[in-house]
Amino acid sequence: MPALPERLRTDVWRGYALALLAALCWATGGLSAKWLFSPLDALTSTWPVPPPGIAVDPVVLAGARALVAAVLLLAYMAMFRRTELRVPLRSLPFLAAFGIVGLAGVHVTYFQAISHTNVATAILLEYLAPVIVLVFSVLVLGERFTWVLPLGVAISITGCAMVVGAIGGQGLRASAVGVAWGLAAAVFFASYSIMGKFASSHYTPWTLLTWGLLFASAFWLVYLGGLGSVLALLVHPAGLAVVLYMAVFSTIVPFAAFLTALHHIDATKAVVTSTVEPVIAGLAAYLLFGESFTFMQLMGGVLVICAIVVVQRAPGAAAAEELPLAP
Repeated sequence: MPALPERLRTDVWRGYALALLAALCWATGGLSAKWLFSPLDALTSTWPVPPPGIAVDPVVLAGARALVAAVLLLAYMAMFRRTELRVPLRSLPFLAAFGIVGLAGVHVTYFQAISHTNVATAILLEYLAPVIVLVFSVLVLGERFTWVLPLGVAISITGCAMVVGAIGGQGLRASAVGVAWGLAAAVFFASYSIMGKFASSHYTPWTLLTWGLLFASAFWLVYLGGLGSVLALLVHPAGLAVVLYMAVFSTIVPFAAFLTALHHIDATKAVVTSTVEPVIAGLAAYLLFGESFTFMQLMGGVLVICAIVVVQRAPGAAAAEELPLAP
């Protein structure tokens, strides 16, 4: 790959750093949810703060964090970035699709996949997203096809399979319905990345995320049947603390970081980089919750890191054409 100018190299590395930040935040958000769901006697004695032992529906938690994140981000934008809230009316259908499919749909389909299979199967199916992103990026976005990208995608998927225990661990548990939900999660995750890349030349990450979260919140209100279940969670001090933490550090920060990363690197590279999330989560769960982390999982983590190194060697995409939704 020919040498890039210093400014472009800096932008590329900034993109990878932001994608890694997103993965780190998503992983810690999952650990916060695990702490909230844990029974009082389930953790090792090394854990400094005991869990509250309250019953929380993961779907309610996902909806609550989206709603709270939307309120917090809207308040921030209204005070400090008001001009970035303005978008043309013709852009609203795209922004609605981005919020409902990319920010809400992926969680619904992921939780449905878990309910019909198991966590390992759901994660592995969701992280087939790089394959979808790669094919779409090459065919539509002008990303140049080389052997490096499919190799990196294959390595990342194999590494994820090892980390979540699909290879050499608890194995997969498949059903037709569960696989369908898991593949839908992969499609929605890929759609989020592709739409974010499309819109990266037209909106700031904050504009895209704010409008996306507003539409995602509207979806969650319908899906949950109103605010009742969310308010029941928020009136509990521990529930409120975790939701606030997840709204900021598992929603606003990582989604904004990932969308900003798409300004600097191709969608395929950003998604492959984000597959380090289960590696971070597995290592942190081992240190904080006393969960097992086998040699096979460790090797899977090494493969994911290798995949990130491999895909960054691929050439960048050609300049994208302007979209009709541009202001």
